[in-house]
Amino acid sequence: MKQQPQRQAVQPKVTYTKGDIVLFRDVERFWLGKPGHTFVGRVERSWQHADTRKVLYDLVELSGNRHRAGIDPVYMRLLPPTDAMHDIDTAPLSEPDTGAMTPAAVAWLRQHLGQDSSALPTRP
Repeated sequence: MKQQPQRQAVQPKVTYTKGDIVLFRDVERFWLGKPGHTFVGRVERSWQHADTRKVLYDLVELSGNRHRAGIDPVYMRLLPPTDAMHDIDTAPLSEPDTGAMTPAAVAWLRQHLGQDSSALPTRP
């Protein structure tokens, strides 16, 4: 029986910039089975390690405003704005029932239309 070669996902090299929102995994906590190993952070700066010359990042953990320094980008993934805004971008604006829209889409529409009321404009 011929064995199929295993495929391994290859993450492309990404350069992060200040302000990027990323998902970070603390690999030591992860492999030890400890809680709190994965969090969402904002990139504050990048710098090069003096000995290894590897580019590292400093992040701010968004859930607690905690600073994390010297983060290896191998354990970071960019959280694209497209994914965060998908529900707004795909909101069924032609639906008369606002219940079909997500709360984020409704909030965006209220802000965009400059209305504070809970009712959306009716269709002509």
